[in-house]
Amino acid sequence: MRGDRLPATSVAIVGFIFACIPGALIVGWILLPIAFILSIVSLFLKGDRKWMGIVGLIVAVVGTIVGFIVFFAVVATSFNNAFGSGETTVSQPVEKPADDAKPADDKKPADAAHGTRENPYPLSSQISNDDWTVVVNSVNTDGNPVVAEANQFNEKAPAGSHYEIVNYTVTYNGGDKGIAAEVQVAMVTSAGNVVNSYDNLVMLKDGFGLDEMYKGASATGSVAFAVPDGDAAVGRVTPGLLADEVFVKP
Repeated sequence: MRGDRLPATSVAIVGFIFACIPGALIVGWILLPIAFILSIVSLFLKGDRKWMGIVGLIVAVVGTIVGFIVFFAVVATSFNNAFGSGETTVSQPVEKPADDAKPADDKKPADAAHGTRENPYPLSSQISNDDWTVVVNSVNTDGNPVVAEANQFNEKAPAGSHYEIVNYTVTYNGGDKGIAAEVQVAMVTSAGNVVNSYDNLVMLKDGFGLDEMYKGASATGSVAFAVPDGDAAVGRVTPGLLADEVFVKP
């Protein structure tokens, strides 16, 4: 009777091994269901070695779970390679150091202490990855006159808030082409609320559109945000759809 149950266990073990190999997942997915069925059948056979069928059943189930984990890991890696923008780095504007000051490296990973809400980068910092370079040029905290002048149909700032105008430049670094709208800029209030440019219907004279850009092309424009009065909001830049976010101090 041992020979009746050995194939189920053997097939389950082989299927488990293949399920752990990204390039051979399909083989594991074929063998594991077969091992599962053989293990179920072996449990109804006569003999005192039913434990081998139980082992085959357990290995088949665990192997299937592992196979799904490996599959999703492969898909996630492939998706990130296809659509990710790589590591985000930031170059701060160069300031003339004091005579006794030690030069510092101005290029740091975006996940360092700098670039957070608590410690944002200064204006004119270059926020870069494989696809985009973004520079926040200026922030006009008195943007109500600009919004009113740009278009008579623009919405007025809600009561208790005012418009702030953020001007920034995007440069495409990718291989083929991109759209400027892939770069997202928002404001985050001191209370942690995110303010987006599309929260209010505002069209500026130099507003950003769906600019299509090839490698090396740049575009500069402005967006308006309705920020609560008296709030020290910070800018949030996301240089690409799946890129790390970086905070900039107005």
